Amino acid sequence: MSSRLVGVGVGPGDPELVTVKGVNALRSADVVVVPVMDTGERGRAEATVLHYVPGEKVVRVVFALNERTDRARREAAWDAAGERVAELLRAHGRVAFATIGDPNVYSTFTYLAQTVAELVPGTVVETVPGITAMQDLAARSGAVLTEGTEPLTLVPVTAGSAVLKDALAGPGTVVAYKFGRQAQEVAEALRQTGRLDDAVWGSALGLEEESIRPAADLDGAPLPYLSTLIAPARRDGGRGGKL
Repeated sequence: MSSRLVGVGVGPGDPELVTVKGVNALRSADVVVVPVMDTGERGRAEATVLHYVPGEKVVRVVFALNERTDRARREAAWDAAGERVAELLRAHGRVAFATIGDPNVYSTFTYLAQTVAELVPGTVVETVPGITAMQDLAARSGAVLTEGTEPLTLVPVTAGSAVLKDALAGPGTVVAYKFGRQAQEVAEALRQTGRLDDAVWGSALGLEEESIRPAADLDGAPLPYLSTLIAPARRDGGRGGKL
């Protein structure tokens, strides 16, 4: 039988937001791989997985998740992680990889799957969708992501504040990921485009240290890296005005 690698989205951190299909995928796998930084601390994916599978079934694999500048180091970490998962596939056949959010949205799983497919030809790659941070923040804050014909734009602020400004100048809702270290630039972009008043940001959603606040409270101080921002579309047409 072919080896099977399953990327399982386990949501933003709240273990109650893992889907039934996701739990079943974790439990039916021979081993569950969770990504950890080279500093070794437990990440959100691992903490969530441990609510559903025993610790002896979990394998921690180091990724350079916090590496943004040294491409060679990052590539070396991906290669080493791919080799480790390939070993697990050869030994067990069915391996799940747990990733926060969704495995097809800015996920480490993308790079892992590409590497493993080369190392273990014939491997079947599947994904199980997960709740994203923008969905969770929308639910917890009451922010409506889209109405009628409105577009929705998702921007990783690591791409630069100019990309965010361009999105904010458009007509729809804008969601920004990974903007904690550039909080000041994000706040300024919201002010310049007139999108500050209705915007909301959140971090550590579903966890003890959860913080959800109006974007107007942003004072330029650095925020957690995995912060999420929602700037809702301008809506002044009343109920159904965007249909």
